[in-house]
Amino acid sequence: MVCTTRLGFSFQIQKETAPVQFEKVQVASESFESVGVFDVNNDGELDLVSGSFWYEGPHFLQKKYIGEVERFGEYWDDFATIPLDVNNDGHVDYVTGGWFGKNIRWHENPGDASEWTEHIIDQTGNVETIRSWDVDGDGYREIVPNNPNDPLKFYKLDRDDNGKPEGSFTRIPVADRQGHGLGFGDINGDGQGDFIISDGWLEAPEDLINGQWTLHEEFDLDDASIPILVADVNNDGKNDLIVGQGHSYGLDWYEQSVTSAGDRSWIKHSIDPNNSQFHTMEWVDIDGDGENELVTGKRYHAHNGNDPGGDDPIGLYYYKWNGEIFVKNTISFGPLGEGKGTGIYFEVVDLNHDGFKDIVVAGKDGLYVFFNKG
Repeated sequence: MVCTTRLGFSFQIQKETAPVQFEKVQVASESFESVGVFDVNNDGELDLVSGSFWYEGPHFLQKKYIGEVERFGEYWDDFATIPLDVNNDGHVDYVTGGWFGKNIRWHENPGDASEWTEHIIDQTGNVETIRSWDVDGDGYREIVPNNPNDPLKFYKLDRDDNGKPEGSFTRIPVADRQGHGLGFGDINGDGQGDFIISDGWLEAPEDLINGQWTLHEEFDLDDASIPILVADVNNDGKNDLIVGQGHSYGLDWYEQSVTSAGDRSWIKHSIDPNNSQFHTMEWVDIDGDGENELVTGKRYHAHNGNDPGGDDPIGLYYYKWNGEIFVKNTISFGPLGEGKGTGIYFEVVDLNHDGFKDIVVAGKDGLYVFFNKG
């Protein structure tokens, strides 16, 4: 914001920033839909991990085998890549899960060129994808799968008295059922994180492990994105929701309104109604101005082309809030082979240590890095 004075009156205007420029680099033509970013071999450089392979940084030219991933038609049964040193051996492992296998599992980083060992954490029901949040506020992230039509639960990595991981997880129940879509953040301003599902938000109890989460059915988000973002979009002191439609058209934000009597309602504002399959997104400062932007795009062939708009051109975008609306900036757009989407799990991180956050995206349309040129 810039403060300006004219004729004795002071007012604020939104400072304009030039659109960020990106360099698009194809890493692989593999069709895995998830990619994670972490230092696999402890050389101080970030690597890319996607499906059956990891790609050694900083150039990502060397492709290393992890292990077999089961394939079902157009799908690989690998719907997340969450870095976590599960067994405290100094090598970063990762957590994933699958729709078809109906489980979440972790893959053990061997620290050498051998295949990674797979360990089943739990049979959860169909896994749409997985996210990780610090649910209980202890400084460590928990594993939270989105299991449509199955119970909502999170998994806490067991730790010893010194906070060191012990290689196992404890399941914590939250609700009897969840739909398509999942978010986490403080809705009511009590300092506790709440879960957001497609048909409402679950208020956190005082005892997060043994207490009862209370469902407030205040909206219907249909086939919502994972994540549903929780952020104070308009800076009014109340957290709002940013929601994409994962298998249909639409990208919206829901403004939280609370009356003096404490009655809560949600006002829907359209961000981008003309694109479909906004299955995943990130809320991150992409242009370096200290304010977060919305980074998202199309999950190409989320249902193998059978979703509304499934064969529309593919796009990757960032949307900048200007104080009134979200302004769309196109990073990549076009038909298959020209445009690029987000897949189901992607990362925004500074890969080359230049101070700008880059975008790493997988999908049925290939694995790419978009280097942020500022």
